[in-house]
Amino acid sequence: MSWPPAKRACAQCGNVHDQEDYSKNQWNKGLGVSRCSWCVQGYAQPAADRPSSARENDASRAQIFLGQGHFAEGAFRWVYKGKYIEGRRKGQPCVCKVFKTGAVMEDAYFAADIKAVEKALHLVDQWNSQKFINRTIKVNRAQIWSFYEGRHKGQKNLVEPFIQNWEKFNSNSGWVNSDGESWSLVMQALSHYSYHVSSGQFVLCDLQGGIYSDGAIITDPVIISRSAGTYGPTDLGPDGILNFFGHHVCNKFCHSTWTKPRDARRMYAPKASTSMVVTTQHSRPQLSRPQQPAICEDYSSDDSW
Repeated sequence: MSWPPAKRACAQCGNVHDQEDYSKNQWNKGLGVSRCSWCVQGYAQPAADRPSSARENDASRAQIFLGQGHFAEGAFRWVYKGKYIEGRRKGQPCVCKVFKTGAVMEDAYFAADIKAVEKALHLVDQWNSQKFINRTIKVNRAQIWSFYEGRHKGQKNLVEPFIQNWEKFNSNSGWVNSDGESWSLVMQALSHYSYHVSSGQFVLCDLQGGIYSDGAIITDPVIISRSAGTYGPTDLGPDGILNFFGHHVCNKFCHSTWTKPRDARRMYAPKASTSMVVTTQHSRPQLSRPQQPAICEDYSSDDSW
């Protein structure tokens, strides 16, 4: 699927949506006939004046404490603490994610991250609009910022608000946090719902973040799609979708009417860390053998400040 995606007006609601908001069957029906996943599933879209599920930076400048060293890391990036120094969040903590491989000067390096977050926001908006629980789930919307002084001047990075009480609820390989109690069940239900409401096109998973009095905030979500790698190396494609449901056990927050793939099966051993597609120069993306762990990326961290 191309990026930016193709768009089309839904024949039922009249709103213009990206191609990925239609099932393949609906899209192929053509203009004036195809209906978006909202309408197919019979759900009302969130009102335009309803608060977004995004948790924004709401700031224009931040101080990053590179000298203190990183407090978390993934396969590709170091994660540093900082604080906002201009804007509505002035004085509040933030985090900055910097590539390990060296200076990054182009926004394109972060395209998969931004694309996954935007799709996650769309799916979480649909979840929140249905009021399945009496709490709201928000998604940190990271932005591409640049260092404006010092030896890193001009280098690109991702900045987003800091999350207290960090924990991981599920992964993209089928792992579920058995110690997370109700919120782990809620997040599993959200992952299941994302498949249902997208007409089987996506699974939102690898859900991690913090629990607050009014709900939860998640960050670094993974989107598994019908085409491996569309949303970056953590998008395990059709096998990842089948594997997720091979491990998934519906709970009290899931609805019996929500759809699941009929041929769900376990493809990978569930791991808490984030699994990635393995690529080579001369082949299409390859996945690990059945019931073997895939290559991992883990943003485990302490949550002290």
